[in-house]
Amino acid sequence: MRNPEQTVGNMADKLKTAFIGSVDEQGFPNVKAMLQPRKREGIKVFYFTTNTSSMRVRQYLSDNKACVYFCDNRFFRGAMLRGTMEVLTDAQSKEMIWRDGDTEYYPEGVTDPDYCMLKFTAISGRFYSNYHSEEFSVD
Repeated sequence: MRNPEQTVGNMADKLKTAFIGSVDEQGFPNVKAMLQPRKREGIKVFYFTTNTSSMRVRQYLSDNKACVYFCDNRFFRGAMLRGTMEVLTDAQSKEMIWRDGDTEYYPEGVTDPDYCMLKFTAISGRFYSNYHSEEFSVD
């Protein structure tokens, strides 16, 4: 892949769903579909919203190993990023990615105690397209 940042970045921006992975208490992988990231910094850092009370948050607080996967069904290609996930509950982080309409999920607004942000930081990735996979690092 010539330009992982451009290719994976375009996928993250255009695809409406991202899949996040965590590790449960027994050491098994868990995967969950999420709405696309709210914000990203290149392909190094991605921000998602979720419920503080969720199973995924508990898992990340226990073991921060994580992955994010973007799947483009139209062209049968995918990109997986490996890294770590932080759970952020501070006001500044939550306000950074808050959107009108989020009260549908978080009725008390940006200060809702069940609203938090997941910050994923990638260290490496793997891209699949045209029957070929290749690894890449994320700087």
